[in-house]
Amino acid sequence: MRTSAGILLYRRGAAGTEVFLVHPGGPFWKGKDAGAWSIPKGEYTDGEEALEAAQREFREETGTTLEGPFAELTPIKQKAGKLVKAWAVEGDIDADAIVSNTFRVEWPYKSGRWQTYPEVDEAAWFSIEAAREKINPAQAAFLDELLTLIS
Repeated sequence: MRTSAGILLYRRGAAGTEVFLVHPGGPFWKGKDAGAWSIPKGEYTDGEEALEAAQREFREETGTTLEGPFAELTPIKQKAGKLVKAWAVEGDIDADAIVSNTFRVEWPYKSGRWQTYPEVDEAAWFSIEAAREKINPAQAAFLDELLTLIS
């Protein structure tokens, strides 16, 4: 089974609780919005600790290193079968200043043309309500658990 680890960054303010989500880069995700956003996350191997992988992925996708304390959330299974482990942490970063790593993909498929894309092409802060519309549907459970944790 494929496994990913990620971090649900949140902040509290006058407008209520907001969560930080990222939009995946590359041609497949171009133009997709509702249900396409995610917590910053990525796959990891059996030899790597899940929390360390989550921190690494956050750093690779945003250019920011986060400090704890991290609250472990209940893992979820996405539609394609991937198991996602996540941790919540309170903090604040500038969504407009993220710096993402890149990946190469043959695009268009079987064209022989290899192109480089950012792993994350956009990041933003969303209210819990707005995040429910944007986030991968399976990851909405993380939002519910976050609200329980911080209330």
